[in-house]
Amino acid sequence: MILFKRAGDLGSWLEHQRKAGQTIGFVPTLGALHAGHISLITISKKSTALTVCSIFVNPTQFNDPKDFQKYPVTLEKDIPMLEKAGVDVLFLPDVAEMYPQGTTGLETYDLGPLETLLEGKYRPGHFQGVCQVMRRLLEMVRPDHLFMGSKDYQQCMVVQRLLETIGLPTTLHRCPILREADGLAMSSRNVRLTPDQRANATAIYRALTAIKTGYPAQPIPILIDAALHILEAGGFRVDYVSVADARTLEPLPGPSPDGAVALIAAFQGEVRLIDNMELSL
Repeated sequence: MILFKRAGDLGSWLEHQRKAGQTIGFVPTLGALHAGHISLITISKKSTALTVCSIFVNPTQFNDPKDFQKYPVTLEKDIPMLEKAGVDVLFLPDVAEMYPQGTTGLETYDLGPLETLLEGKYRPGHFQGVCQVMRRLLEMVRPDHLFMGSKDYQQCMVVQRLLETIGLPTTLHRCPILREADGLAMSSRNVRLTPDQRANATAIYRALTAIKTGYPAQPIPILIDAALHILEAGGFRVDYVSVADARTLEPLPGPSPDGAVALIAAFQGEVRLIDNMELSL
């Protein structure tokens, strides 16, 4: 595995590989890696000749400064995991490399309703930060294929819109959610849960499963109310429970033949967890 810290060095090396006919897969991360991240790398390695992984905790996508300060940094564990997984290139920039002019007065993006629904509503500015860092990473790596986890369902939609906006010929692959044995979606934030909170956190999976089991036979408001009861019984402070159109994330009044998804965001103590589950008729 080759490690780069400078975008210029990374770009020169990748351009040489590109001219040699190598296809490039890219897995962007914030570090604190787990099996879910490794699954993205495995998919990339099966699909492309070279897999690039980045680790960068992007300050502009944290609308809560305390959340940014507490985000786990575990490079001493992450790097051996990436080597074992067979990553070809690790890009490890610092803030100055990504934002040489600083992080104020940055460009903004028209994200339409995605910026006012669900994560957009509860984390104002978050998706602008996602686009700011993703545009820089994508232009530095110029991958043929981009691999992202479906747990961040709305973020995948935002990144797809970004790709269309900036006109990069990169194909986005939304990869399956990996879960622990008890159903909890794998997340870097899980390590911040106390043992009691970790046990309670499975309520998100149970709430989503209840919605999936009841859909489409039961009215959506009844499904959402039942999910809220499950979450509150598990000690969660809920931001939202939504049954939404899978293409737009607009809330659904009833079953949709065009696809639906249940999405949840809720706090267990100070730790905010998100999850989702696609629904079928």
